[in-house]
Amino acid sequence: MARSWSDARQDDLATRYRDVRGLTQAIAAPLSDADATVQSMPDASPAKWHLAHVTWFFETFVLRDHVENYRPFDPCYAYLFNSYYEAEGPRHARPMRGMLSRPALSDILSYRAHVDAALIAALPMLPPSASTLVTLGLHHEQQHQELMLTDLLHLFSLNPLEPALFEARSASAVDLPGPLHWIEGREGLAEIGDDGRSGFAFDCEGPRHRALLHPHALAHRPITNGEWIAFIEDGGYATPSLWLSDGWAWVQAEGVEAPLYWRQGEQGWTRFGLDGRQPVNPAAPVTHISLYEADAYASWAGARLPTEAEWESAAQNIAPGGGNQFDGAASPRPRAAAPTDALTQMFGDVWEWTGSAYRPHPGFRAAPGAVGEYNGKFMSGQFVLKGGSCATPRGHMRASYRNFFYPHQRWQFTGLRLAKDL
Repeated sequence: MARSWSDARQDDLATRYRDVRGLTQAIAAPLSDADATVQSMPDASPAKWHLAHVTWFFETFVLRDHVENYRPFDPCYAYLFNSYYEAEGPRHARPMRGMLSRPALSDILSYRAHVDAALIAALPMLPPSASTLVTLGLHHEQQHQELMLTDLLHLFSLNPLEPALFEARSASAVDLPGPLHWIEGREGLAEIGDDGRSGFAFDCEGPRHRALLHPHALAHRPITNGEWIAFIEDGGYATPSLWLSDGWAWVQAEGVEAPLYWRQGEQGWTRFGLDGRQPVNPAAPVTHISLYEADAYASWAGARLPTEAEWESAAQNIAPGGGNQFDGAASPRPRAAAPTDALTQMFGDVWEWTGSAYRPHPGFRAAPGAVGEYNGKFMSGQFVLKGGSCATPRGHMRASYRNFFYPHQRWQFTGLRLAKDL
């Protein structure tokens, strides 16, 4: 008997499910139970919690709600591994996630195996609405893959031994990129937001709408470490006129003098990564900077940060699957740009801060129920970042994608591209 289109689609979903879940396991494979349990700060979560939370998502919103007679692996896990879904009831406090010495990492891996087996078995019988939730859960897990990497990086950076999670890649000599040049952007009304062609988008990426673009240009590449060192050496962190008021207060209160994980020694600047402490590559894009730092640099350079609409309009005809993105369990690092006269590194390497607040697009409506809490309720006080990073799983990105963080946060692979008015 010929297989139906629906059967083939479910097979594709099963393959994707195994691939995404397998990459998460590969990231966690080198971890000890202690590595996976410790929490370095309230903004971060233990690797063990990430492993369990993404599994709870599938167990709750797919298996519990759509598979008859499914029995939870452990009823207590709903309290431990719910993140912020108020509709799902009370939960363990986020700053206390690192206190969960039990269940052990081995228990969480067993939990994942249990849910994986049940979900793969259920896929052929799931209604379309549940299959849509599986797809959402896979993109959700990809987000947590990047968070696992950055949370582990922050955790390991606080260890005086500065351990490496992955082997360092051999360093090859790279020429410094040439000077920045400017690419004139579209002017007038431009359409941005999810257009439905990517096959998946989070609710906050839509609806498609028009935005007015004034005459402007974007730098053809992100700012490099070498250019950032020039900013430091010119007193950028000690010049209050360059900084937003909140940013200058943050610099003073936190004693910020360089990007996160940087250290200056007799041999120059080094940075810490998941491959241990290594020399700063002056040709690679600068990363682990806050919105405050990005804005101060732009002021120092006589430029500004791009708006979300300017960035997205420029990126719409660039393939989002290209560039330096995360392909497997190895240390993610931004790489130097190849010589080009065109826009480059729009996807991968570093998340690029924009000057746009994370607010709803015109016409946005959150979905009903618990899943509707995914994005909309966080649209306050945060800024949009675009383009993905070297830690973003390949296949996860698109031009309409909207990442968002508070202006002081910098433990993600965050960088900047300059813009200017014309």
